[in-house]
Amino acid sequence: MAIPYVRGIEFEYGVVQQVSPLIRRVIANNPGPFTYVGTGVYIVGKGEVAVIDPGPMDETHFDALKAALEGETVTHVLVSHGHSDHSPLAAPLAEWAGCKTYAKNCGVLTAKGELGSADDLGFVPDVRVGDGDSFSGPGWTLDAIETPGHTCNHLCFALREENACFSGDHIMGWSTTVVAPPDGDMADYMASLEKIRMRGFETLWPTHGDPVRGKAFVEEFITEYANHRRAREASILEHLGKGETSIPAMVEIMYANVEKRLHPAAAMSVLGHMMALIREGRVYSPDAAPTVRSRFELVRSAS
Repeated sequence: MAIPYVRGIEFEYGVVQQVSPLIRRVIANNPGPFTYVGTGVYIVGKGEVAVIDPGPMDETHFDALKAALEGETVTHVLVSHGHSDHSPLAAPLAEWAGCKTYAKNCGVLTAKGELGSADDLGFVPDVRVGDGDSFSGPGWTLDAIETPGHTCNHLCFALREENACFSGDHIMGWSTTVVAPPDGDMADYMASLEKIRMRGFETLWPTHGDPVRGKAFVEEFITEYANHRRAREASILEHLGKGETSIPAMVEIMYANVEKRLHPAAAMSVLGHMMALIREGRVYSPDAAPTVRSRFELVRSAS
């Protein structure tokens, strides 16, 4: 089966939407090949609220968030990871609200140019959090879930009262997720997918795009997300077995139906697979720190 993508989101930039009993959303006007229609900022609760992934530092977007939060108290500003479409507004929003920022940092940065989604180098959370840390307000409880893979510091947040998961960029309804070394790790990513699947969530709320709704559909969606990665790995091994040593050459064939402007990101995900295969002893590269421009070979077992 193919991934059963969920697309067709209806929204207005800067307008707050009530998307569930406990969740509102405001979408920033920063559409692009990696952000889809833009960054979806989630407001959890009423009266005393948490804000998840405030998004880019854009005054119009900031004004829209302040209008949506008028008359309420922001108790927590939570950030899934440090990319520049998620975290730059976190500190200014927390300063405006008089609260703290919460995220997990691990100190590894993704190179800007490879993905078009740079790290927000200025963002350091006030409070560093991880698995088991909880945040609560009137009628809502959020639990942090460490989900390394897309980045080493990626977090999802579970909303207990709705059995829902704010999945950041870990799982998106509209597209697969880029896993780009050295910050991204494919083995970690696959383990994190299974970690979320095992939780049995009713809804996934990604930062970009539509939610994935329904417990059975969420499980199917995550299963196919993982199967897609396994299929990519099998295709890489097939190309290596035929003597192809170049990631860009593989990408031209494997991603022939994908827009060429996304091929650099695809190459980074292929590199992610290569790094996992190297650690497993199935692939070899002569470079100590392989890049998308390195040469790769299949490790042949002795007969």
